[in-house]
Amino acid sequence: MGVTFSQFFPPSPTLTEANIGNQRGKVFLVTGGASGIGFEVCRILYQAGGKIYLAGRSEEKAEAAIKRIKSRSTASSGEILFLFLSLEDLSTIRPAAESFLSRESRLDILFNNAGVSNPPVGSLSAQGHELQMATNCLGPYLLTQLLLPILVQTAKTTASAAVRVVWTSSLAGEIVALGAPKDGIDVAKLSDPSQSQQEKYAITKIGNWYLAHGLASQVGEQGILSVTVHPGNVKSELIRHLPAAVSILASPLLYAAVYGAYTEIWAGLSSELSIKDGGNYIIPWGRIHPSPSPRHIASLASKEDGGTGEAKSFVEWCDAQTVGFR
Repeated sequence: MGVTFSQFFPPSPTLTEANIGNQRGKVFLVTGGASGIGFEVCRILYQAGGKIYLAGRSEEKAEAAIKRIKSRSTASSGEILFLFLSLEDLSTIRPAAESFLSRESRLDILFNNAGVSNPPVGSLSAQGHELQMATNCLGPYLLTQLLLPILVQTAKTTASAAVRVVWTSSLAGEIVALGAPKDGIDVAKLSDPSQSQQEKYAITKIGNWYLAHGLASQVGEQGILSVTVHPGNVKSELIRHLPAAVSILASPLLYAAVYGAYTEIWAGLSSELSIKDGGNYIIPWGRIHPSPSPRHIASLASKEDGGTGEAKSFVEWCDAQTVGFR
């Protein structure tokens, strides 16, 4: 209960725009960077001198965001560019990755920040997947796999754990009252989900943790750190589909989006993290979760190691759904 309480009322952030240091020479890719937390991540990295690719499906919104970021920054800031990417349409992801790879020879941090929550019932992706699963898990998984070669290449030129992939989870994946399924994820039912929209959202947020853990196992030995974050309870477009009454009731517990960015920035840049932290879960505004639930720990472990193997099964399911778009 104490850890949950501290996620609603976290201690002050320790890594902000005031002390992240110069990021010149580094390349970042941020999905969903046109608004909310992603916008603030882009703004902070741009002010620190980094080169940022703001990935999203609307060039108009992205260019407006880039203009706002530049207007709020100094002349000595970095570089920021738009990259077209529609996570809910798997056919757009390989072209996006190829566009990025044609322009860059390195990628220091991939922020899988974009997501959708509680869209109208029946919302589907271009390939017919439940929209939240497509946007929050399948798209980011495919994008990450396509960018692994450049991440590995970059890791060869940097210190261990300097190259990172940050996945976005949520407190909804931890608390049954917020939608977390009591019995975990039934992979056999993912292609035909019958849960409430909130439960489907919570499943994708658990899934992001599983994907982070799976990637850590896949490339941790190559010096790439993969973690997931609960950014915090913040005001962003993610809650736009919630009923008005719910939004009003939640309002006193919501923070400005920049605080969620501090959590992601900590996960991406903190020197407190090392390669042994691969697969860990980061909580607001930048701390390793001290005591994940026994159920989640069991889910992350393989059956051979005494766990349920749920995380591995979920990664394999995502791989099977996206393999045709590699």
